[in-house]
Amino acid sequence: MPEYGAPPQVKPKRLGDYLEVMSKAVFQSGMSWQVVNKKWDGIRDAFRDFDAEAVARLGEREIDALTQDTRVIRNRRKIEAIIENANKMLALEAEHGGFRKYLRSHGGFEATVADLRKQFKFVGESGCYIFLYIVGEEVPPHEEWEASRKK
Repeated sequence: MPEYGAPPQVKPKRLGDYLEVMSKAVFQSGMSWQVVNKKWDGIRDAFRDFDAEAVARLGEREIDALTQDTRVIRNRRKIEAIIENANKMLALEAEHGGFRKYLRSHGGFEATVADLRKQFKFVGESGCYIFLYIVGEEVPPHEEWEASRKK
């Protein structure tokens, strides 16, 4: 994992736990993780504790309000991506009988990453690796994964 040590893992108990971990990766895309961490309590509050159904229902008025809310990172594209990702998670959970079942339906790490990148917005290779690691899915050792990306 990164030079600062591995991020703490979670045992997701609800879809919102997956959404929260993925949303942190979305906000960290192109930003310092320290900035995101400092704002995280406000972001969690503004995004309804990452209740996936509540986030999925956010409309234009709520998006406009979030882009003005100093507690959050006010990037409209990332805010919209989180809402779209919540909707996609709900659909995949229904389709597969659970989000964890969706994650494990691909036959391995690389296939899972490829599908995550296809299904979700603002989630690149690093974001997928960290997301899968934090939610307790099997990932290759970080050093091996990093080396495989330098080819």
